[in-house]
Amino acid sequence: MQFDIVKISVFGNNNIGVYIYANDSMAFAPQGLQKSDIEEISQVLGVDVMEITLANTSLIGVLMSGNNNGIVLSRSVYDNELNAIKKFAGDLNTLVLPSRSNAVGNLIVANDKAALIYPYFEDDVAKQIEDTLGVETFKSSIVGIATVGAIVAVTNAGGLVHPDASDDEIKFLESIFKVPFKTGTINFGISFVRTGLVVNTKGALVGQETTGPEIARIQMIFAMQ
Repeated sequence: MQFDIVKISVFGNNNIGVYIYANDSMAFAPQGLQKSDIEEISQVLGVDVMEITLANTSLIGVLMSGNNNGIVLSRSVYDNELNAIKKFAGDLNTLVLPSRSNAVGNLIVANDKAALIYPYFEDDVAKQIEDTLGVETFKSSIVGIATVGAIVAVTNAGGLVHPDASDDEIKFLESIFKVPFKTGTINFGISFVRTGLVVNTKGALVGQETTGPEIARIQMIFAMQ
């Protein structure tokens, strides 16, 4: 299967994961991008793209997370935004996270086998995430960092994690997500890999500063064999 990796920026910023969220069937991007940018996102990821705001901001990737079963949104989402997302998402479960912790994209990372979540979430919040995404949730920090959604990127094909992750942490990630993992960086050495990466099983978008070796590693781990 062809797996394209394309360099892009959003509003001149290489931290594209802050602005875009995608699963295998849809993507959400901020309003105000060029039509050509939206077309490129759609083509590379093989998805329909909805242009939205969240909490009246363009920080879609920070305020949204999920998998192919569901979407979790920050409680700061406005009603009109939520209604538009639900209409676009169709049968996908949607949850407005009842937590004071707003940066959902930094706190939850999931594929269709598991979700790794912020270790300080209350048990009832973890249960709601579990029910929405249809997977078991695991509370853990990685390399001492609690915002696991910023340092782990995972699909149903593979996963990329902060370069300081230990062998035991990689084994843990592989055991819960049921896919191979590698350590790596984005945007010329940035360890918070998801800030500059939007990936699904069909393709990947990376920030403009991402190097050839970084792209080769992303190709190796995420391209379906």
